[in-house]
Amino acid sequence: MAINRGVRAILKALSYGGIDLEPSRQFANLKALDPMKPFYHTIDYKIYNDGHEVPTRIYMPGEQGGKLCESLGCGHPVLLFFHGGGWVTESAENYDRVCSRMASSTNHIVVSVDYRLAPENRFPVPLEDCYAAAKALFQGKFLLNADPDKITVIGDSAGGNLAAALCLLARERGEFMPKRQILIYPALSNDYSENSPYPSVHENGTDFLLTARKMSDYLDMYAGCEEDRKSPYFAPLLAEDLSGQPRTLIITAEYDPLRDEGEEYGRRLMEAGTSVQICRIEDALHGFFALGIKFLHVQESFKLINGFLKEVWEDA
Repeated sequence: MAINRGVRAILKALSYGGIDLEPSRQFANLKALDPMKPFYHTIDYKIYNDGHEVPTRIYMPGEQGGKLCESLGCGHPVLLFFHGGGWVTESAENYDRVCSRMASSTNHIVVSVDYRLAPENRFPVPLEDCYAAAKALFQGKFLLNADPDKITVIGDSAGGNLAAALCLLARERGEFMPKRQILIYPALSNDYSENSPYPSVHENGTDFLLTARKMSDYLDMYAGCEEDRKSPYFAPLLAEDLSGQPRTLIITAEYDPLRDEGEEYGRRLMEAGTSVQICRIEDALHGFFALGIKFLHVQESFKLINGFLKEVWEDA
């Protein structure tokens, strides 16, 4: 069902201004006040990036949680997750419910990386934190006994950017290589001005909560300098060579300014020889993945994710 006029009017009223950092962070942190926290099967663990402690949180799926905690995974499939928030808000703590739901809905262990945030830590610090966590997990230097062939990299929004950039960086450095990635309405471009080539920026960039102006503010806080904006690790759509990338699922939202760039990235991956599924969730807004499991768009996303994971495991 399409978004009706009344809802559109409310969304438009809420879609104003740019990013006021501290209030945005305070609002995001309200999600950490979750009465369900005591029921999540989690383990907190730290890895190191050049001497800096990078917290991670491990979520065990469903009723298996206790047994998996005892065995520390024992080759159970893993989703390595990077949260959204425009590189400047959110945390592993704020995404507790999302990650716990992801673990139980996919029957995968979820490892959520609490990378450092901009603008205090600008590009490439958040990416390097994610890379360090991935390297530890893939190379067996992590708490879990993870099989590298059963690890899938996943992220939403800015986390989708980090997941895609990590896979490009992994190909470049040759220290490990993910075989699968799931990008949920990823931010992959470096321009959300009137010069953007993507119709969704112009069609959905003012009235649907996430605005083009807010995306521009996020990029301003993430970039350390103008030269950063030209890097494919900052904006993966800038990559001239997309060969050697992992099998990919891209999920986009219909009323999202990031919709077209995510789908364009999928097409470019296909042209480079990667197996890709591109799925658009009709009537959905950016950020829907963090809503409750009873929300139809979330249920549809997990059907897509589980179908993708089932297919790759059957083909393995």
